[in-house]
Amino acid sequence: MATQQAGLDANALNQLFLDARTHNAWLDKPVADDVLQQLYALTRMAPTAANSQPVRIVFVKSREAKERLKPTLSPGNVDKTMNAPVTAIIAYDTAFYEKFPQLFPARDMKAGFLAMPAEAREKTAYMNSSLQGGYFILAARALGLDCGPMAGFDNAKLDAAFFPEGKWKSNFLINLGYGDAEKLFPRNPRLDFSEACRIE
Repeated sequence: MATQQAGLDANALNQLFLDARTHNAWLDKPVADDVLQQLYALTRMAPTAANSQPVRIVFVKSREAKERLKPTLSPGNVDKTMNAPVTAIIAYDTAFYEKFPQLFPARDMKAGFLAMPAEAREKTAYMNSSLQGGYFILAARALGLDCGPMAGFDNAKLDAAFFPEGKWKSNFLINLGYGDAEKLFPRNPRLDFSEACRIE
């Protein structure tokens, strides 16, 4: 019989949720490549439909890659992105179903997804990559990183710059690094349970 797991302690909850903030300013401290590898190793454990794992991530780190990213950004996102040690492009693979023989060997899931309309497959990829992106943020926080998730970019321009073959498509961006806590804005309110939830 499986034993029930204990909840996380207050320190862990603070790091993942209560004290964690969206950062726009960054300390001059690089993020090591092995940390990015650990980050993906945690992110890939997120639940996805039929273990489809459609997320694809480009870690934009080099100056050359940053310069390719820069023209795709809205003006308000340029400085904070160019100053971030890393920007993760959270994307999805429109041909994610090609990986099913590897990811779901027990059944022929590929045939089932190929029978769907293309729009339904893309919706699956988009929704599940979004779910994986949420796990990515929690995994980054667990590893001691700060995050600045954002939209505010031209998807078509970004896809042309980074995914010219057309199979991968951008979903959203996450700036990564070690945030400058002295430059945080005051935290905005959250909705109470009664405003956002029902128990039926």
